[in-house]
Amino acid sequence: MASMLSRFFKFGSQNIAIDLGTANTLVYVQDRGIVLNEPSVVAIETINGIKRVKAVGDDAKMMMGKTPDNIEAIRPLRDGVIADIEVAEEMIKHFIRKVNGSKSLLRYPEIVICVPSGSTSVERRAIRDAASNAGASQVFLILEPMAAAIGADMPVTEPVGSMVVDIGGGTTEVAVLSLRGLAYTTSVRVGGDKMDEAIVSYVRRHHNLLIGESTAERIKKDFGIAIVPADGVGETIHIKGRDLVNGVPKEITITQANVAEALSEPIGAIVEGVRIALENTAPELAADIVDQGIVLTGGGALIRGLDEHLRDETGLPVSVAEDPLSCVGLGTGRAMEDPIYRGVLMTA
Repeated sequence: MASMLSRFFKFGSQNIAIDLGTANTLVYVQDRGIVLNEPSVVAIETINGIKRVKAVGDDAKMMMGKTPDNIEAIRPLRDGVIADIEVAEEMIKHFIRKVNGSKSLLRYPEIVICVPSGSTSVERRAIRDAASNAGASQVFLILEPMAAAIGADMPVTEPVGSMVVDIGGGTTEVAVLSLRGLAYTTSVRVGGDKMDEAIVSYVRRHHNLLIGESTAERIKKDFGIAIVPADGVGETIHIKGRDLVNGVPKEITITQANVAEALSEPIGAIVEGVRIALENTAPELAADIVDQGIVLTGGGALIRGLDEHLRDETGLPVSVAEDPLSCVGLGTGRAMEDPIYRGVLMTA
């Protein structure tokens, strides 16, 4: 009887792969590909002391930094791991419902979620529990660098060493992969968020202007550059914020060279992580990396000149994956669908 019931629940259930990122969450549905890509933000409204979810994803992101007292826009993940488990659960439930539509009552799918390679067993258990409570019958975990490499079409199942650098919102994962496993991995807790913070503190220090996270993120996306432009100035950028001296709103102008200077510290930490990984790689695998080069994935890979900067620093060929933002989501989905990769999934 029990097996009949479980078969009934499994009937028509589509397994789901989730790239639960600090900045964005991607959901991949079996046989359909990536069906959802939204910011990992939840807006919580408090009425008479009772909290309820007001908005999730894109709608909640628009509220960041602009909410009244009774509404709070929360990012439940920090540094790639769950910081607020209840909110994270609500977010996962919301995304599963959004993907499954009205049929979600009949579905108890398997869920594959990716985790940073440096996460502790407690952090992994938090992710597993959040997915179980959101309605998963079985939860598998996959390490983020492995998912990124599969999504970037790297030869992870072959006895060839390849190196992937996945620069996400909260962490940068540097890994050397071979034969479905991680030969060496290091997780640097520096990513897109730290770059935004670096821009905020640079503008504050040099211009006494306070800007919000969203403004900093927009500057990074539109003008972010890893090396000082050839002419030493680059494009000019107009920024609006609050003047810390007079306390009134004000607009200032900075250049792309200033942005490069602001980003030099977080980018330096990423380069250092790559260097440490290369120093700790076995000689045979290192020889393969000289041929294969380094592949950059994640949103941070879109920063202009980053591949060039890494090439100069390491002397190795560096390329950016075709669709860096979706690599981890695609890889998580492929690992779930394709029996070749089944060995890389872990039961939490």
